[in-house]
Amino acid sequence: MSALAKTKISILDLAPIRDDGDAKQALGNSLALAQHAEQLGFNRFWVAEHHNMDGIASSATSVLLGYLAANTQSIRLGSGGVMLPNHAPLVIAEQFGTLATLYPGRIDLGLGRAPGADQYTAHALRRDRSGSADDFPRDVEELQRYLGPRTPNQRVVAMPGSDTNVPIWLLGSSLFSAQLAGQKGLPYAFASHFAPRMMHEAIRIYRDHFTPSDVLDKPYVMLGVPLVAADTDEQAEYLATSAYQRILSLIRGQSLVQRPPVASMDGLWLPHERNAVGEFFGLAMIGGPEKIRAKLEVLLEQTGADELIFTSDLYDFNDRKRSFEILAGLR
Repeated sequence: MSALAKTKISILDLAPIRDDGDAKQALGNSLALAQHAEQLGFNRFWVAEHHNMDGIASSATSVLLGYLAANTQSIRLGSGGVMLPNHAPLVIAEQFGTLATLYPGRIDLGLGRAPGADQYTAHALRRDRSGSADDFPRDVEELQRYLGPRTPNQRVVAMPGSDTNVPIWLLGSSLFSAQLAGQKGLPYAFASHFAPRMMHEAIRIYRDHFTPSDVLDKPYVMLGVPLVAADTDEQAEYLATSAYQRILSLIRGQSLVQRPPVASMDGLWLPHERNAVGEFFGLAMIGGPEKIRAKLEVLLEQTGADELIFTSDLYDFNDRKRSFEILAGLR
């Protein structure tokens, strides 16, 4: 059996908004994609918290997860992730405790250390509440207490939340969360779908620092992977230009709504911008079925990842569905 056949595969969705669409369409597509993933046998379907971005509709992450859970049957659902500096741990414990109570055994809580927003948006989210990425280890510990068994004389109780033991993942694009996840014995997801440069070092640090815990007896690594799978290599390269345009807009501080693919990116980006977009997509799997299969087998051989979670930022929703169909068929 190949490494790919033995590896769990999942989806990370940003509820992308098209240039000719709106948030309602994007959220409907997220549900349709989650249902499609469930039928195809994907392991989990995560959505990510982003704010003040006109091309992403997943800002109210826990609300969206409730919508997805109510309309699916078995696929695991979770946050990839909740940006914990934006929230009081008690609020997140209550939100995800509620989800876990309504949909037991199906909810994951992935946590990010970065605010995921500019300083103005961060202030709008927090107002005068103190909190920063430096508080992350303490906030994770507080959140674990709220979701764990109630203790004698516990003065603040998350209800729902207490004793739901929602699985917590630490997410990261640098080395800090890798070390913390290892020390706490938690599963770790590296954001190699947009920051692949430190992937190998982060995996090594996580595994080197891993201490068995009540939730995990050995390291568990999940890697984010951009995916543009199509029936031919040429078609995949064409479809990928939508994703390139979106990241180019991110670099330039422009609108992030999805734009249609183009025959060529020549004339749309400058050389340094092309290099920056290329670094962002350094781990991207772009091509027809056989090319994708070969590249994934190499990735798994090099990393020993336990699970891969894929993003597929394609303009046409049917192309996104087809991309994941091709991936599922490779196993």
